[in-house]
Amino acid sequence: MAGKLNCVIVSVDGSEESMNALNWTLDNIKLKPHDPDSQEPQGSIVILHVQSPPSIAAGLNPGAIPFGGPSDVEVPAFTAAIEAHQKRITQAILDHALEICAKKKANVKTQVVIGDPKEKICDAVEEMKADLLVMGSRAFGPIKRMFLGSVSNYCTNHAQCPVIIVKATP
Repeated sequence: MAGKLNCVIVSVDGSEESMNALNWTLDNIKLKPHDPDSQEPQGSIVILHVQSPPSIAAGLNPGAIPFGGPSDVEVPAFTAAIEAHQKRITQAILDHALEICAKKKANVKTQVVIGDPKEKICDAVEEMKADLLVMGSRAFGPIKRMFLGSVSNYCTNHAQCPVIIVKATP
């Protein structure tokens, strides 16, 4: 692609598909080069990871405690343990992505946001004024996509920039 892109976001979730998308981006996308005569910065690739909120990661919403106990009890130690675990997972994902970038001698930025991936990826595109969003494809069929949804479809419809979906090579 032409070398006029200022900001390219690659969304990674730790899956092989997202890391393939990162590799594809590093191999195929040309950023705007640094111009010493201009005040504008050189283009950048941002590796974006969206971490689920602790309540979603736990996969539960504590119900009422039997025999008249309070129904909205929050266990701080449980929440803290989930948050710590999520931070370790996020760091492992970013370390893997940065290892890929180091092998290709690519200088990238990283960003972690917490929330619903489809919303947060689109928010990041808007906030960073991204020129391009790159994502991996999980190759869901129409039935799975209907039940599970697709972040890539959502972002294609809501992001304010082009979206490239990198499919796995057979």
